[in-house]
Amino acid sequence: MPPQLDPVTRCPWAGEDPLYRQYHDGEWGRPVTGDTRLFEKICLEGFQSGLSWITILRKRERFRQVFHGFDVPKVAAMTPDDIERLLQDPGIIRHRGKIAAAINNARRTLQVQGEFGSLAAYVWRFETAPEHRPPRITPDALRLLTQTDASRALSTDLRKRGFAFVGPTTCYAFMQAMGLVNDHLETCFCRPQVEAERNALVRPLPLAP
Repeated sequence: MPPQLDPVTRCPWAGEDPLYRQYHDGEWGRPVTGDTRLFEKICLEGFQSGLSWITILRKRERFRQVFHGFDVPKVAAMTPDDIERLLQDPGIIRHRGKIAAAINNARRTLQVQGEFGSLAAYVWRFETAPEHRPPRITPDALRLLTQTDASRALSTDLRKRGFAFVGPTTCYAFMQAMGLVNDHLETCFCRPQVEAERNALVRPLPLAP
């Protein structure tokens, strides 16, 4: 019997890997307002630097185990001894600078939460206005969207606050994944679903001064 063809059209980067397809279909681009998932993504985007996302995705469950489910206060409390321990763990990316950055970024996140009420309220201030987006998300348009004015602004502000591994390209990948923009291609079956979720989203607001 010939293999059954998948009836839907996806963004080409989803490929054939079931794990990657699941991530594309159920997570990527769908708006996130929970601090734990936002913080996790900041960390994992940092670990991805120089690597492919599928490499990180295959290790994500182990990352969650060793970083306390990306609970911000728990990660912020990690010590140099934890860094040394994690450098021996083959289930994650064993890079001293990236491990230290995750712990540092947790401490910086606590400061952001204290100032804005939540990491979500801080991050969503950088959502790109529709008039600054391409009129259509095509493969050609997407190739030009490795970073934007909004991702450069987010990167600059994060670095001023002491975050690490948050360059403008990393920040744009974060924005794409967390739904601050909808970069599913026009032909992708997820695009209208994501757009509907974004339209229904109540954006988190910073604390009143």
